[in-house]
Amino acid sequence: MRSLFRYNFHVFNWNQNRFKIFTNNFLIFVVPILNIMRFHQVFILFLMLTSLNLWSQQEAQFTQYMYNTVVVNPAYAGSRGMISFFGQYRAQWIGLEGAPVNQVFTMNTSIGESGWGTGMSFMNESVGPINNANIHTDLSYSIQTSENFKLSMGIKFSVQLFSLDVNRLNAFQPEDPTFQSISATPRPNVGAGVFWHSDKFYLGLSTPSFFETSDYNDNEIKVFKERLTTYFIGGYVYDLNETWQMKPAFLIKSTYGAPMQTDISLNFQGYEKIVLGSAWRNSGSFSGLAGFQINPTIFIGYTYDSETTALRRFNSGSHELFLRFEILPTNKKIVSPRFF
Repeated sequence: MRSLFRYNFHVFNWNQNRFKIFTNNFLIFVVPILNIMRFHQVFILFLMLTSLNLWSQQEAQFTQYMYNTVVVNPAYAGSRGMISFFGQYRAQWIGLEGAPVNQVFTMNTSIGESGWGTGMSFMNESVGPINNANIHTDLSYSIQTSENFKLSMGIKFSVQLFSLDVNRLNAFQPEDPTFQSISATPRPNVGAGVFWHSDKFYLGLSTPSFFETSDYNDNEIKVFKERLTTYFIGGYVYDLNETWQMKPAFLIKSTYGAPMQTDISLNFQGYEKIVLGSAWRNSGSFSGLAGFQINPTIFIGYTYDSETTALRRFNSGSHELFLRFEILPTNKKIVSPRFF
């Protein structure tokens, strides 16, 4: 363990599943939460050796993913049959300095009655000294498999911009040549997905990025590596009565070299206006979800995540906000808003 403190500098490196530091022999250490200072704030200090691989948070994930599925599955693009704009903001682990903050903006639309759909998205994540931005372009094609079901297939083209600002680190030996910032260098990638759905039911399988990417500083020290991640999602809408619907849903996230993550949610929609629900994540959180359909084109939502792990001692939870704005086709009228 002496090598872990060789440089005595602090780097925040969070993964939503757990905190990880990997040695060159791929030995996994689950770093405990350390109560370093007993003042008005609790500072979480992580010490690492530059000969280690630093794994940043892989594939930033939102609790209300079901309304913006195009982020993880390109086949979702155009599936709503209208032009859909979506903005989402997530502040994780409030009160913990350097905790992850995520922003995402997406646009997707169907292309007439051709069966084609397209979309674009921008995602940005900041974790301490690390900033990770992604730009995506999606293309999908849908075929009618039965009277009520369609099968959509999609491909995602993306560019990742990873940067590390060492000026935000507290280095014991700042003159050490290994402490060097990494500028945002483009890393292209490609992914794909399938999405089988009706107005009441959906299943999806996708891998947003097929190729693993690595970032190095000028000394060829690997500081970030993005692993292959696969998503499996599903949900069904039950009509409870004439005014209320219930939708159980799940998301299973599998990242190579990391434990599998499962999200399970249960939402209720009333009068095609109000949405209330809860969600549970096996990696350690319980969430309350709410949404409101202001009019046929504007939908807003909020989520509060409460940690169920020991990390709850050091933060006051996570907050998530989103806004969806849709433009309806002139020749089409939405009789009932879709619940996903």
